[in-house]
Amino acid sequence: MFSILEYSSTSPLLFNTGLFIFFFLTFIAGYTLLSSRHTVPLRLLYVTAFSYYFYYKNAGAWCMLLAVITLVNFFCAIGMERSGNQKARKRWMWAAVGFMLTQLAFFKYTNWVLSTLADFTLLPEGTRLDLPMLIGISFFTFQSMSYIIDVYRRQMPATRSLTDFAFFVSFFPTLLAGPILRARTFLPQLRQPVHITHQMMGSGTWFIIMGLFKKCIISDYISQNFVSRIFDNPALYSGLENLLGVYGYALQLYCDFSGYSDMAIGIALWMGFSLPANFRAPYKSDSITDFWRRWHISLSSWLRDYLYISMGGNRCSRWRMYFNQFMTMLLGGLWHGASWNFVIWGSVHGIALCLHKAWQQLLGHDKHYHPTGLRRVLAVVLTFHLVCFSWLFFAGSSFEASAAMLTQIFTNFQPQLITQFVAGYPEVTSLMVLGFVLHFLPTRLNERTEALMGRTPSILLAVLLALTIIWVIQVKGSEIQPFIYFKF
Repeated sequence: MFSILEYSSTSPLLFNTGLFIFFFLTFIAGYTLLSSRHTVPLRLLYVTAFSYYFYYKNAGAWCMLLAVITLVNFFCAIGMERSGNQKARKRWMWAAVGFMLTQLAFFKYTNWVLSTLADFTLLPEGTRLDLPMLIGISFFTFQSMSYIIDVYRRQMPATRSLTDFAFFVSFFPTLLAGPILRARTFLPQLRQPVHITHQMMGSGTWFIIMGLFKKCIISDYISQNFVSRIFDNPALYSGLENLLGVYGYALQLYCDFSGYSDMAIGIALWMGFSLPANFRAPYKSDSITDFWRRWHISLSSWLRDYLYISMGGNRCSRWRMYFNQFMTMLLGGLWHGASWNFVIWGSVHGIALCLHKAWQQLLGHDKHYHPTGLRRVLAVVLTFHLVCFSWLFFAGSSFEASAAMLTQIFTNFQPQLITQFVAGYPEVTSLMVLGFVLHFLPTRLNERTEALMGRTPSILLAVLLALTIIWVIQVKGSEIQPFIYFKF
C-alpha cells in the first residue's frame, strides 16, 4: 500500500499524472493552512520539504544532491561577501562555480567522453560508468550558478537565510525543467504575505489547462502516432512524410516544453508566486535572433548574461564578438546533452546568429528592427525552416539518422502522397493544423482569454479544469510520456 510513496524509476511524479494531482491537492490544502504572515518560516519549510519529496519521487536518493548544492552555494556566497578584497571574492566565486560545473560535467558528460575515447581506440569498446541520468540537473545547476555570480557582481546581497535559499534551489514547479529562476527577483517574494487574487487563480488555471492541452493532447498524441515512427525509421518513409515528421517534431517539442512551463507558471500562481514567461510564440520569429528572444527565454537570457557577457559580449572587436556569440551557442548545445548532434545543433544556431548579426550591420538595422509586410512573411518562413533543420540534429539519435531524413527529403519527396497521408493520419493532421493555427493566433487573443479566466467564477474554473483532465484521460496512451526536456 505504501509503495506508492516510494521512489520508482518506472513511475516518476510528473505534472501530467493522476498521482501528482493527488499529491498536489494534499499539499495545497496544507499550504493554505500556512498562508498566514505568522507562519512564514513554517510555510517555507513545508514547501521545501515537499519539493525534496517531489525530487525524491523522480530521482531517488540523488535528491540529496540538492542539499549539497544548496550548502555549497549558500556558504560560498556568505564567504564571498565577508571577504575583504576582490581576489578573495573571486576565489569564493570560482569555488562554487567550479563545484557546480564539475558535478554537472561528471553526471552528464563522463560517459560521452569515455565513448568518444573508445571510438578512437584509446579505451576498450564499451567503457562506461554506471551513472544515473539525473533529471533536471542542468536547470537547478544553472539556477544556483546565477545566484553565486549575481552576488559576486554585487547585483544582490548574499541571503543569510538557509531556509530561503533551499526553497529557491528546490522550488518544485520549476525544479525539473525550468523556467530557470533568478534569485534576485524570486527571493524577495518568499516572505511576502500570501495574497492570491481571483485573477491569479484564473490565470493559473488557464496556464494549467493550456499546459495539459499542449503536452497531453497535442504533443503526446502526434509523437506516439506519427513523429516517433518517422524518426525511428526515416528510410522507410517518403521525403514528404519525413518533412511532415520534422514539422510535427517542431510542434511536439514546443508543445511539450512550453506545456511544462505553462503548468509550472500556473501552479506557482496558485501558490502566490509570479514566474517569468519562458516562451512567446517562437515560430512567429522573423530572424534567428528573434527566435532566441522567444524560445526558452530563461535559458537564452542566462546564456547571454552569464556566458556571452562574461566572455566580452559585444564590448570588443567585431570578430571577437562573433566568436563569443558562436561559442555561447556551441556551449548552449552541449548544455542540452552529451552528443555530437547537440554540438552540430549549437553550431548551426551559432553560425546563424553570427550571419544575422553581420547582415544587420551591413544594412544598418538596429536590434529593434523587424521587417513588415511580405518581407516579414518570408522572414518567418525562412526562420522556421532554419529552426526545423536544426531540430533534425536535436531530435536525431545519431548523425546518420539525421542524414537519412535529409536524404529522403531531397531525393525521394513524392508530393503526391499528401492526400494519402491526410487519409491515413486524420487525427494527427487535425492536431498539427490546430497546433500551428493556435500558435500563430494574435498574442492579444491569448491575453484576453487569460484576463477573462480571471473574471470567471471559481466553480466554472474547476469545471473547465476537470473537463480538461477527463479529455486528457480519454486520449492519453497506456504509458505516461515524460517531458522531453527532463533528459537535459
